[in-house]
Amino acid sequence: MLDRLFLHPFRHRGVIAALTRREIASRYRSSLFGSGWMVITPLLMLGIYTLVFGVIFRSRWPGAEAQGVGGYAIHIYLGLLLIGVLQETLGRAPGLILEQPNYVNKVVFPLETLPWVSLLTGLFHFAMGLLLLIAFGLLLGGSIGWNALWLPLVMAPFALCLLGLSAFCAALGVYLRDLKQVMGSLITMLMFLSPIFYVRAHAPLLMQHLMAFNPLTVPVEQARVVVLTDHAPDFVALGEYALAALLVYALGSAVFARLRPGFADVL
Repeated sequence: MLDRLFLHPFRHRGVIAALTRREIASRYRSSLFGSGWMVITPLLMLGIYTLVFGVIFRSRWPGAEAQGVGGYAIHIYLGLLLIGVLQETLGRAPGLILEQPNYVNKVVFPLETLPWVSLLTGLFHFAMGLLLLIAFGLLLGGSIGWNALWLPLVMAPFALCLLGLSAFCAALGVYLRDLKQVMGSLITMLMFLSPIFYVRAHAPLLMQHLMAFNPLTVPVEQARVVVLTDHAPDFVALGEYALAALLVYALGSAVFARLRPGFADVL
């Protein structure tokens, strides 16, 4: 059990690296702007949400009012980067096996590596977007302190949770084809029920309790703490989240292993 959960990524690291490189390269191949879309897409999203919430609704982020629209923009942008990782990992999960029937028929191919490829692709785009955030923050007169080095500690349990959810959805999606259709709406719901566009304390009390179960809530809040306010993260909150993420990862991997023998029959 422990071998399947924790050692298979290391054992198949070559396969994971090769598939990730191919996925990133093929994403922008033959497009007019090529890899420039890695910059254009997040900037467009940032511009749209900033226009709607920062200019039309005149929203200001608590504690960053002096920075005006720019301060609000970088706070929601960091949240959007995290939703991008979730969307890359979970958005494709229900069709992950369905889109690779050739891999299913190859008994020796490690299908459990496919969620890792989606996750690493999402983390690559997250890193590119983070560089833009740092540049934009410096233009606003801000700075990135040493506490930003805690960001990998914030992202690690988030990544583990996404791997478990992705494995679960990938396995279930083979048998329940409707899951692929509803995943987009589910991700949108998770986005608006997380503190991306607002502070959790400003939400109604019942909604605050519901947001605690959202896999985005703790990573978004703690990423802002370490990157934008230059404080150490809440280690208690991160510890609790890490334990929950480990459970989700174990359950997702177990479901994937249990359903995997029937993939070839269904496809």
